[in-house]
Amino acid sequence: MSSISAKGVMIRDTIKEGKIVPSEVTVKLIQKAIESSNNNKFIIDGFPRSEENRITFEKIIGVEPELVIFFDCIEEEMVKRVLGRNQGRIDDNIETVKKRLDGFVTLSLPVLDYYSTKGKVRKIEANGTVEEIFEKVRPLFAAEKVSTK
Repeated sequence: MSSISAKGVMIRDTIKEGKIVPSEVTVKLIQKAIESSNNNKFIIDGFPRSEENRITFEKIIGVEPELVIFFDCIEEEMVKRVLGRNQGRIDDNIETVKKRLDGFVTLSLPVLDYYSTKGKVRKIEANGTVEEIFEKVRPLFAAEKVSTK
């Protein structure tokens, strides 16, 4: 088995168990995507999820995010959305979703607290339609001079 396929299997199995892929693996994948792009601004969805992720990201990439958007949504709605997205992901099942939500408070809130102290977090109340939520987010991107198209 090649190291690439072994790494892919490890990532798949980790996600399937509802766990977080090791920070260095994820950051190096993000770094590769950044380096292969012609863009100088990026949206990274759902990362960092822990203080270890944050520290590893900043160490390897060498920068902090300019903006962190926190979508605040009730648990019932989050579960409904994840289970209804029908993307065929191996981690889109009720057990894994519940594990991720349980881990959020322990792992992710310290990251939000850290970036909040730096004035980088924008909280969006996300219990609405996609269109309603997008209209709340649009001004954030306009303020950052990022295209929303």
